[in-house]
Amino acid sequence: MPGGVSSPVRAFKAVGRNPITVCSGQGPIVTDVDGNDYIDYVGSYGPLLLGHGAEIVASALADAVADGWTFGMPTERETTLARLVVEAIDGVELVRFVNSGTEAVMSAIRLARASTGKDKLIKCTGCYHGHADSLLVQAGSGATTFGTASSPGVPRPVTADTLLVPYNDLAQVRVVMEEHRGQVAAMVVEPIAGNMGCVPPHDGYLEGLRQLCDCHEVALIFDEVMTGFRIGYTGAQGRFMVTPDLTCFGKVLGGGLPCAAYGGGETLMRQVAPDGPVYQAGTLSGNPLAMAAGIAMLRTLRDTDAYERLECIGAALVSGLRKAAGPLAVQVQRVGSMLSVFFSDTPVTCYEQAIATQTNRFSVFFGQMLDAGVMIPPSPFECWFISTTHDSLCLERTINAAEHAFRAAGEVT
Repeated sequence: MPGGVSSPVRAFKAVGRNPITVCSGQGPIVTDVDGNDYIDYVGSYGPLLLGHGAEIVASALADAVADGWTFGMPTERETTLARLVVEAIDGVELVRFVNSGTEAVMSAIRLARASTGKDKLIKCTGCYHGHADSLLVQAGSGATTFGTASSPGVPRPVTADTLLVPYNDLAQVRVVMEEHRGQVAAMVVEPIAGNMGCVPPHDGYLEGLRQLCDCHEVALIFDEVMTGFRIGYTGAQGRFMVTPDLTCFGKVLGGGLPCAAYGGGETLMRQVAPDGPVYQAGTLSGNPLAMAAGIAMLRTLRDTDAYERLECIGAALVSGLRKAAGPLAVQVQRVGSMLSVFFSDTPVTCYEQAIATQTNRFSVFFGQMLDAGVMIPPSPFECWFISTTHDSLCLERTINAAEHAFRAAGEVT
């Protein structure tokens, strides 16, 4: 495997370490092949709100396996999960399941272009929307970690219609829409940026995007692959009370199994085949295992106090980390159960500020945390993810480890 991994950030190259090979996980703990335990804040990059090995999800999976795990035909579980999504998310009247966030965003953009009859797309620098060719332009996540603004192998004409604006900058969106009036099909955005680290939207930013898109007849696409059902049961759009035209989901939606979806209003979604001419397909889309895990996950989140617990855990962890940092210039940014640690004098509000942070200090911080038995994402441009299983003992151990890690990072010049 290139780099010995199946996804670049797992290689730990950005933090100068060899990757950890995991053999098991339970609750908030992962165990590597050498028998070392770590308090885990990677959480498979977002889906494991209930921690590793959640019994309610495992039981649902066992039932699904007993029934058969792939058919290439409809199953009742698809309809059940689709109904849960539609009931939870305002503006989503129909939903189509796919296998990955990349597929979801790619398909939503295709639908937006078909419905508007326009070609150009606006995205924010540092926001990662999967590895579709037209979106690998100043992307975040692993592309930022390894310093590649885009990927070789992507023909220039493919990205010619992708227009870039800074995140949290409404004025630039307005300028670009005016310059390309009548040509922009869609704007795709993470309502809470999570692939340049955790960067919340400014007050009024999402509302402003909604107004500009309405004014210019541009489809607004929220990439909630990371935030959907993690920030709250109604997603980031419910938290900020802004309804996009299309929403992309993933991660939590499949309970940690390969699963994603895109959805929107009925008129728009009826243009997707077989109801309409916009083609998108997938043999394993809506597979019974992912559907079963997603149903168990969403019902649990809907019917319990999970989000209240996550909010309390997140607030306590951030408070402890800020205290542990002492006089060191550190920004701990959080929304709900997502957070990031930036070595910076000022809050990070966009990609340009994120890449200007002291990543050399982060590498030292990461190594110290790992050696103390705390697993955080191996990049300053990835979010930490909290689960309901992170208890007071986990937090105490994490904050104690962070105190020593911040001290070591502060010695770096």
